[in-house]
Amino acid sequence: MNQTMVTVQGWIGTTPMLREVAGVPVLHFRLGCTPRHFNRTSGAWVDSETQWYGVSAWRRLASNGQPSLRQGDPVVVHGRLDHRTYVNKSGVEVVALEIEAVTIGHDLTRGTATFLKAASGPGSDPERDGEVAAA
Repeated sequence: MNQTMVTVQGWIGTTPMLREVAGVPVLHFRLGCTPRHFNRTSGAWVDSETQWYGVSAWRRLASNGQPSLRQGDPVVVHGRLDHRTYVNKSGVEVVALEIEAVTIGHDLTRGTATFLKAASGPGSDPERDGEVAAA
């Protein structure tokens, strides 16, 4: 599979919105990432232009993410990077970068978090739930 996988550290810029597509839960939010670099001339850290990504999470990640994620939270998102091109209301062609998340977690370099394990449902994958499968 020739997919571009990325891991991005940033801040949730919009309220995460949960909806259903063909009966499947999908969570969507915008992720803002502002790269920083050290300017040796001034001796100070300088922010670069903020990069924005649309993030979508499907199924259990969406269901677990909805009560866990809030606008302004620092997060780390890992997933498949894609882009789409469209013409906006002003007639300008825009490229939108989007990440289909495989995993999302709070950025613990910015604070602390408490983990609450979700209940397992029928047909769930025990290895994905953190349980060890019987040999």
